[in-house]
Amino acid sequence: MIDLNADLGEGFGRWTLTDDDALLSVVTSANVACGFHAGDPSVMRRVCDRAAERGVRIGAQVSYRDLAGFGRRAMDVPAGELAAEVAYQIGALRVFAEAAGAEVAYVKPHGALYNRTVHDDTQARAVVDGVRLAGGDLPVLGLPGSRLLAATRDAGLTGVPEAFADRAYTPEGTLVPRREPGSVVEDTDTVVRRALAFAVDGSVEAVDGTTVAVAARSLCVHGDTPGAARTAARVRQALADAGVEVGAFA
Repeated sequence: MIDLNADLGEGFGRWTLTDDDALLSVVTSANVACGFHAGDPSVMRRVCDRAAERGVRIGAQVSYRDLAGFGRRAMDVPAGELAAEVAYQIGALRVFAEAAGAEVAYVKPHGALYNRTVHDDTQARAVVDGVRLAGGDLPVLGLPGSRLLAATRDAGLTGVPEAFADRAYTPEGTLVPRREPGSVVEDTDTVVRRALAFAVDGSVEAVDGTTVAVAARSLCVHGDTPGAARTAARVRQALADAGVEVGAFA
């Protein structure tokens, strides 16, 4: 079994980016933007309502406070401040999840914060401290082998290793930075092949042609890429055809 997640609620006011309704008909877990890189109260409420209606698990996608840069710019935030901001975002989303009759079931960092916590112990521990401050012993999604998952385990929480079907990988098993050409895989057939490789073989082809082992319990298809909902539907169907059950991680 593998979980299929996507980033949702990445809109603000009259501006929308993700096709939330279409993606919620495909994914099993929804990473909902909590207002720091995208999302506002109305968007968060709507996505939580729709997710609850469809039985999709709700996760808090926490970020650096960076609306202008969509949370993808490197920032140096003091650990205590970052922990408080992570807890704040979880708490904000929890209001709307519970109003919809659901709950915030996990946490996933977004963008620059996600990538920073792959190698940075201090920022990784700050994210985990924020999760603990928010309460609920929530699982945390992160890159396999990351400092974030190590900090999560050290804190007695559940770390969920994640793979990205639509992102390029380095030979070291990290994501190719978005500023580099080819960092985002846009061809649907290629995304589907990579999803199957993750789910069936536990591996992916890196940019240099080598095979990298990636043991993942959750598979992400980014909601902000063109045709994301169609791609996610193709991925889910291909997984089913290969005998892989798609369901929320335990």
